[in-house]
Amino acid sequence: MALRVRILGADSFGSRSMATVVEANGVKIVVDPGVSYAPRRYGLPPHRLELARLSEIRDRIVRELEDAEYVVITHYHYDHYLREPEYAELFKDKIIFVKHPSRSINLSQRIRAYRFLRKNRVEDLAARVEYADSRRFQLDDGVELIFSPPVPHGAPGTKLGYVVMAAIRCCGETFVHASDVQGPMSSDAANWILELRPGLIFISGPPTYFAGYKVPREEVERGLQGLRMLAEKLVNATIIADHHFARDLAYPEYLAELNAIGGARLVSAAEYMGIRYEPLEALRKRLWEEHREEAPNSD
Repeated sequence: MALRVRILGADSFGSRSMATVVEANGVKIVVDPGVSYAPRRYGLPPHRLELARLSEIRDRIVRELEDAEYVVITHYHYDHYLREPEYAELFKDKIIFVKHPSRSINLSQRIRAYRFLRKNRVEDLAARVEYADSRRFQLDDGVELIFSPPVPHGAPGTKLGYVVMAAIRCCGETFVHASDVQGPMSSDAANWILELRPGLIFISGPPTYFAGYKVPREEVERGLQGLRMLAEKLVNATIIADHHFARDLAYPEYLAELNAIGGARLVSAAEYMGIRYEPLEALRKRLWEEHREEAPNSD
């Protein structure tokens, strides 16, 4: 059986998410089972279409978690795990691999990790909770799960803390899930990916929509350069570059420029899944303009 990867949620098809299901040799792993939205974009709250899409993706995540054996949570930002107490039972009797809740972590994520694992009783409900940083695990039937050391959530020195990347190997194939590395901006993140030589990568591209505003332009360019390097060196790979990257209306143009390199094939999560490209957050202003009678006062 080939390693099969399905993306449940992504910015290119409607909500902030990198929720993914990986299946191989009868093993089912759900990675980053979360979804969220931007509270404000263009000075506007989420449009009703965004809220409806978020609900659809969350329902999809819930259904997939019900019969999954393993769960991976790469860090504790709310678009990467279901944080509400009412979802805690979904983790019952599962083996959960999480970013270490107290090492290489900033204060806000440490607090969120405590709420999720302790206050929501996920540690008690799960069959086992493993701290994943820098570790390897042999799962059933020849499936290997490999975690990176903690790498920056963006550029080195960022106040946003750290994430772990996850690689799943089986059947002669390697898939890497690289959440929130934003390019990657970090050479440590890029080198870890290159060492594994994956055939398929799902990566958070650079936040180009924040360039010169919330993120220095040189950091965004560093993320673009990291993505160019992966594209050049992983010639036969498919790189799904989405998440922060897809929040920019110019995102398809960036993908076209990267594909012109002639190395790896770069696609959105929507294209990879064969569904309609609908980056609803990036389109929020247009959505409110098309439904003026619903629009709030953004002053």
